[in-house]
Amino acid sequence: MSQNTTQPDARGAVDLNLPPDPSRRTWVATACALGGVAGVATAVPFVSSFAPSEKAKAAGAPVEVDISSIAPGEMRTVEWRGKPVWILHRTQEQLDALPKLDSQLADPDSDRPGYTPAYAKNEYRSRRPEIFICIGICTHLGCSPTPHLAAGAGPGLPGGWEGGFLCPCHGSTFDLAGRVYSNKPAPDNLEIPPYEFSADGMMVTIGVDENNKA
Repeated sequence: MSQNTTQPDARGAVDLNLPPDPSRRTWVATACALGGVAGVATAVPFVSSFAPSEKAKAAGAPVEVDISSIAPGEMRTVEWRGKPVWILHRTQEQLDALPKLDSQLADPDSDRPGYTPAYAKNEYRSRRPEIFICIGICTHLGCSPTPHLAAGAGPGLPGGWEGGFLCPCHGSTFDLAGRVYSNKPAPDNLEIPPYEFSADGMMVTIGVDENNKA
């Protein structure tokens, strides 16, 4: 018997009769485990290349997210174009730690092309310092990194860990701005998707910005 799954249509609605989409199976376990809290230790299996299927293209409309309920230190995962998008509300302590890490990072200023839009080429890689938004797919071979948002030592984490993300497949580590540490397999920082905030700052729309209109 075939098994149904849920996929958003262009209006964000969910159709219960669509067939399963294999591109979602890997990272969705991470999204379920996160639930908006930090410190998830569950290993995440390999993610496919996320080459968009026809269903993913059809579901590629912008995604609007209410971020007003994401407390400092919490993260939420949403789906856009079949990819996991992380929305992290960074604390002031987490923001203060970011400049201290520059010497440990491969591309601290996000100078490498292709992964960081102009409005995120800053110390925080974001439009607003406290709200960080990125695509949760490692730039090495497409695994989904595991959040380790709390500072402190841990297996596979660099010394002086200030919080970030660890890829369970090959050990790449990223800070809380999605910047990859030096001498890791991942060649680039985590990708920043196009996005815009609403005028009151309570909503974010993933998939649109100055250069990407709905």
